[in-house]
Amino acid sequence: RYLLVQELDKDGGKKVLNQPAGHLEPGETLVQAAVREALEESCWKISIDGLLGISLFQSSTGHNYLRHTFLATPIELQKEAKLDSDIISTHWLSFEEIESHFEHLRSPMVMEAIRWHRTGVTYPLEVLK
Repeated sequence: RYLLVQELDKDGGKKVLNQPAGHLEPGETLVQAAVREALEESCWKISIDGLLGISLFQSSTGHNYLRHTFLATPIELQKEAKLDSDIISTHWLSFEEIESHFEHLRSPMVMEAIRWHRTGVTYPLEVLK
């Protein structure tokens, strides 16, 4: 199963599914940001196991997104944590369930990352310098 969050699409206001994602805070590493964003957006404490890939996507509004996608292991649901205000809900979905909701994915990068995982190729975190 894959952890997805339901959120409002900032461009159109419709509900979409996405992996927990976000931006770097000052002084933070990519791995630290991934752990923090997962907790903020899903209430799950995770450990990062490897890098699945890096992708670049240009939205229909002309915004460019450079995305680093990590493989993680869930450690514990933090019941006292609160979801970010823009997250509606979290879901653990199978590959087949995600495929059946393809039109509700935030971007093609969501399915791309899941397909990367299914190849079994993961890069060691040491590639991040």
